[in-house]
Amino acid sequence: MTENVTSLVNEVPVFSRPRERLEIYGEKALANHELLAILLRTGIKGTNVMTLAMEVLNSFEDLYFLKTASIEELMAISGIGKIKAVEVKAAIELGVRISQASQIKIGQITSSRKAGEMLLGEMRDLQQEHVIVLYLNTKNEIIKKETIFIGGLNSSVAHPREIFRGAVRFSAARMIVGHNHPSGNPTPSEADILFTKRMFECGELMGIELLDHIIIGQESYISLKELEVF
Repeated sequence: MTENVTSLVNEVPVFSRPRERLEIYGEKALANHELLAILLRTGIKGTNVMTLAMEVLNSFEDLYFLKTASIEELMAISGIGKIKAVEVKAAIELGVRISQASQIKIGQITSSRKAGEMLLGEMRDLQQEHVIVLYLNTKNEIIKKETIFIGGLNSSVAHPREIFRGAVRFSAARMIVGHNHPSGNPTPSEADILFTKRMFECGELMGIELLDHIIIGQESYISLKELEVF
């Protein structure tokens, strides 16, 4: 924590400014004082925000002591008034709560039959073709159910990239894809089979297992896994 930052922020090259660096390189690329500088926003007369952030960090032995610092202890640092102290405390507490949060599970899939019955009840009466994905963890617990696409009366144009984008976003280990046929007939088309094979191949490359692709009709469903399409 001995780095000396003396330049005014607006004199620092754009690629070195913390906000711009976060936008370009992501938050993990920033040092602690850069993240804190973004939070503090402004410095004081004679001290730019980067230097102020360094002074705050240097006032504590490590981040743990910053986390447990009181508002009064923060305000004892030159340049940190009540508003900045409260904002820092609020940000720290939010970070603690986020780190302690866990994903809400909305059920567990133990078989294609259970997934099919769940999707049949939800999708059988839809008048447009929908593509719904159940994103699962390693215990086959549903961590997210998301409608990826809503198409016309006879077709959908969902692309595997939309489906796998969600899998990555929700840190899913596995997934089940379901879509309905508004005609009421769940018999898979050639396009359905090709789409399933493409999803399976993408999953193999990305390490995200496609457990099943289920087609929903009016009275029944068909599991493409059980048909051994993939």
